[in-house]
Amino acid sequence: MKRFDAVGFGGLNVDKLFKVNKIAGAEEESFITDYEESCGGSAANTTVGLSRLGCKVGFVGKVADDREGRMLTEDFRREGVDTGGIIYSKRGRSGSVMGFVDDEGERALYVDPGVNDTLEFNEINLKYAFQTCFLHITSFVGEKSFQTQQRLVESLPENVKLSFDPGEFYARKGIALESIVKRTFVLMPNQKELELLTKTVSYREGAKALLKKGVKIVAVKLGSRGCYVTDGKVNHLIKPFKVKVLDTTGAGDAFCAGFLFGLIKGKSLYDCGRLGNFVASRCIMKMGARPGLPYLKDLKFLG
Repeated sequence: MKRFDAVGFGGLNVDKLFKVNKIAGAEEESFITDYEESCGGSAANTTVGLSRLGCKVGFVGKVADDREGRMLTEDFRREGVDTGGIIYSKRGRSGSVMGFVDDEGERALYVDPGVNDTLEFNEINLKYAFQTCFLHITSFVGEKSFQTQQRLVESLPENVKLSFDPGEFYARKGIALESIVKRTFVLMPNQKELELLTKTVSYREGAKALLKKGVKIVAVKLGSRGCYVTDGKVNHLIKPFKVKVLDTTGAGDAFCAGFLFGLIKGKSLYDCGRLGNFVASRCIMKMGARPGLPYLKDLKFLG
């Protein structure tokens, strides 16, 4: 019997979100209309999403001994995420992200990784990390933590399924990502990341290319067009839920939570995609990556 349904592994950041009248380009100006501070990090957001849906979850990551580090771990505990895999650094600062969100919900993000990028393989409790059905990984900014992830994936027991949301940072790594991709059970890129990974603009052809590399399931996040999911035997283009968009921050992470929840519960590929779309739709109705994440009882609105 596994201790966890899923363990997340990725950067831990405090999101500092500024609502602005527009995303300013070079030499342009805009103004701030609102400000919010919340806990984030791609894998962390997905892990919280799974916890709210009733899954048993843990996390592997690193924070500093500062206000942000305490904020991140305390929020995990409130959300029911086990913090036994968190590494605490006596030096440095915890990660943070400065985000600017316009009236259409579009965003621009600037990442300050802090101690996220000092994570070493020998700091990780392997027994903790492997006591799970799914290990869900997302990108780090720095090379050291990326190499740590590679070593952990290479050490994965066969009975632990790897879930991978690459993000743009990792999608640009090309051949350096191959060792992770070939071990991945479910890969969940957005369309831009898929193009970077496979050098093709067709999400159908891109998904096929990933399946040929050894990935078992590909779920492509298509934003306002929903998602495309396939395991090579069946494929579905699944429409999104139509909602009023306030902020798209964390939408992809929310999708991963819904999709993984479906896999954990043994749902069909189509139902996993609908769950992913539903959780994402709830996320984008509120400011920040986590406030809109639904709870298990909210799935009754799925229809």
